[in-house]
Amino acid sequence: MSTEAATLPRKNSLLQSRLGSFLAVVPLSIWVINHLWDNLAAFSGAQAWQASVTTYAHPFSQALAFIISLVPLVIHTGWGLVRMFSFKPNNLAYSNYGNLKYILQRASALGVLAFLGAHIWKAFLAPRLLNGAPEAFDDIAREMRFHGPTLFVYVLGTLGTAYHLANGLQGFGMAWGIFASDRSMRRFEPVVIIVFLVLLAMSWGALYALFQAGEALGPRP
Repeated sequence: MSTEAATLPRKNSLLQSRLGSFLAVVPLSIWVINHLWDNLAAFSGAQAWQASVTTYAHPFSQALAFIISLVPLVIHTGWGLVRMFSFKPNNLAYSNYGNLKYILQRASALGVLAFLGAHIWKAFLAPRLLNGAPEAFDDIAREMRFHGPTLFVYVLGTLGTAYHLANGLQGFGMAWGIFASDRSMRRFEPVVIIVFLVLLAMSWGALYALFQAGEALGPRP
């Protein structure tokens, strides 16, 4: 086999790795941050939340926003599943911090995948397809306040999302050659922690606002 032929699979693997990490960090990160920011409008009440989260200027903009978020998610999910079944952690042999993050990243990926699937169906697709209208603020606020399993799933789901996205920044840096050594990755660790805490604060802040609003609404009649 020629040297050129031998390096071709490695080039393709590198290209796939970079594409997968790009789709994880860039479009999905923008969508997650924007979505969390919009949901913080719950602190301002039902009208502000509906205008920020469920109102679109045009049906085409709604469809475009859904496609822009869904297509990278599907591609990244497929890429991630291939990687998950291709690599094996060595936590038993080397029980260190890096290996712990490795297994947590992959465990959180499965949890986030299940959470996002349920969230997209319940909060976006089902209300529009089954009821012909966006999700109502009163419905989600009551669910957060009076339905424990829903609140529990959202708390864990947003925790996993914040961790997976923040920790994925290091994977992005490795794939694109930004981090050339273990030392450079360790220096970036505080940034990962800060991003995780900011995303978690935004997530749980929005949940708290919905939870508080549900108390004023009372249980479903």
